[in-house]
Amino acid sequence: MMATSTGMTVVADRNLATCEALDERQYLTFSLAGEQYGIDILKVQEIRGWTPVTQIPNVPDFVKGVMDLRGAIVPIVDLRGRFNLEAVTYSNITVVILAMVGEGAKGRVVGLVVDGVSDVLDIQPGEIQPPPDFGSTVNTEFLKGLVTHETGMVLLLDMERLLAVEELYGLA
Repeated sequence: MMATSTGMTVVADRNLATCEALDERQYLTFSLAGEQYGIDILKVQEIRGWTPVTQIPNVPDFVKGVMDLRGAIVPIVDLRGRFNLEAVTYSNITVVILAMVGEGAKGRVVGLVVDGVSDVLDIQPGEIQPPPDFGSTVNTEFLKGLVTHETGMVLLLDMERLLAVEELYGLA
C-alpha cells in the first residue's frame, strides 16, 4: 500500500509539473542601452540584421521608415527612440525584430530596431513581478512586468501598449 501511495504522489507531482510547464511562456530577450528587455516569443515573426529603410516624412523620430517584407509594407520603430534613450549609430549587431502587434484581422507586423538579441527565457507566470509605481513622473505603461534572471533584471514589454497599431498607422 505504501508503494502505491508513493507512486500516486509521484504521478500527481508529475501532472502538476506538466500543468505548470503549460503556463510557462517563452520570451525573446534583447539588449537596449545596456538593459535587457523581453517580448513574448509568440509575437516574434522573424529576426533580421539591420538594413536601410525607406524614410517617411512627418512621422515621429522613433519611426525610422518602412521596409518591404515579401510584399507587405512594415513600419520600422527604433525602440531607443520610443523610450527616449540616447540614439546610436547602427552597427553589424543591430537587429530588427519583426513582431505581430494586434490580433486577427487588425494584427500588423512591426519591425523593432534593437541593439542585439540575447536569449530565449522560459518564464513561469509566478516569476513575473509587477512594474514599480513611480507615480506620474515615470511612464511604465509599456511594461508587462519584471523578471529576475541570473544576469540581472529583464523588463518584459507589453507589445500592444508599446506599439498600438492605430498610433503607428495614424502617424505614418
